[in-house]
Amino acid sequence: MRQVYRLVFPFCLSVTAFLPMPARAAELSPAEQKMAQYIDANLADSNLLLEKLVNINSGTFNLDGVRKVSGVLRPEFEALGFKVRWIPMDEAHRAGHLVAELSGTHGKRVLLIGHMDTVFEPSSPFQKFERKGDTALGPGSQDMKGGLVVILYSLRALQAAGALDGSITVFLTGDEEHPGDPVSVARRDLVAAAKQNDIALEYEAGARSTATIARRSSSLWTLRTTGVSAHSSGIFTDNVGSGAIYELARILSAFHDQLREPDLTYSVGVALGGTAVTFDAKEGTGTASGKQNIVPGTAVASGDIRTIDDGQLRRTREKMRQIVAKHLPGTGGEITFEDLYPSMPATPGNQRVLDQLNSVNRDLSLPTMEPLPPGRRGAGDLSFAGPYLDALSGMGALGRGAHAEGETIDLKSQAMQMKRSALLIYRLTR
Repeated sequence: MRQVYRLVFPFCLSVTAFLPMPARAAELSPAEQKMAQYIDANLADSNLLLEKLVNINSGTFNLDGVRKVSGVLRPEFEALGFKVRWIPMDEAHRAGHLVAELSGTHGKRVLLIGHMDTVFEPSSPFQKFERKGDTALGPGSQDMKGGLVVILYSLRALQAAGALDGSITVFLTGDEEHPGDPVSVARRDLVAAAKQNDIALEYEAGARSTATIARRSSSLWTLRTTGVSAHSSGIFTDNVGSGAIYELARILSAFHDQLREPDLTYSVGVALGGTAVTFDAKEGTGTASGKQNIVPGTAVASGDIRTIDDGQLRRTREKMRQIVAKHLPGTGGEITFEDLYPSMPATPGNQRVLDQLNSVNRDLSLPTMEPLPPGRRGAGDLSFAGPYLDALSGMGALGRGAHAEGETIDLKSQAMQMKRSALLIYRLTR
């Protein structure tokens, strides 16, 4: 018999190791148990709301579509007792932002951040929600209409448990994918909301075992070079020099070799050169024309920079200016910069919020979440709030292929994300 037990027992361990672990009810308060039960019981309804939201095209430049999404969400928040307002963003050439506020008397003041727009404009062929088992395809399904559903059903679960009594602000931007211009106007109200709260949670995307406590900045650079336009037979002479494209190539090659640092990336997204060049820096598009036997008189390149903190950004820009200033014969050049998203360095406060989330994970028998390396996460609205409070991102929907046709959401993970969110908000607002 002992030999039999030695054979069977390890096998039993290997099987149960892969079975889903139930929530450890002994670690959850009665209110928290009610939240988890509400989420499980209403998952089908949450998927119906997700389908409704995904089927509304809300590309950033489809202002009416963004407003339609806000029109679906507004009564949902009002039914929960939130005071809801719409902030128009005509001055930044965008639809606007939806803000829902609930006044509480205890605990931390919590700011929930998300966005209503997607990268898929009405011209995209990818327009509709399609369910395939536990996965659904749809434009913005993961980024971030699934996150909008997580926010709403987390709050509904709190209400069902009689625990929706904290100070909570939901701030949903209408232009996260392409911020309005100027950014100072487009994010003015988000910054003001951050200053009035203690902790921010962002729902743009989620993960099973990582969360974001640091995000890199995002800014643009545009380089323009000039040369003497002449017949190609005169290139490299004292009267003609090297031409605009060689100067552009020299500078880009030096960027490639001389700027590298940990956590820094810099990319060239567009390069054009010839006798005639047009370039729209805001759209990142342009045209160029010329001839093979003409020395080009103008060239332009543009790309982005992503840095872990402001010091790295300033240092990188200064190095770029110094490289540009060393011209080839007969050429000139200048570089300009545009700020988009600020950096959000890791802080002890951000880590403490992650520690609190991991306490929730432990009590739900979910994996411990480690800080995601900043280089693996793009810029986001949370960075505008980061300087004023403790912040965490990664509370949203799980899926694949964000920003690409065929984007998917993992529907079976939505309940997990809602429970994480509801319990974390509950504990923060006690």
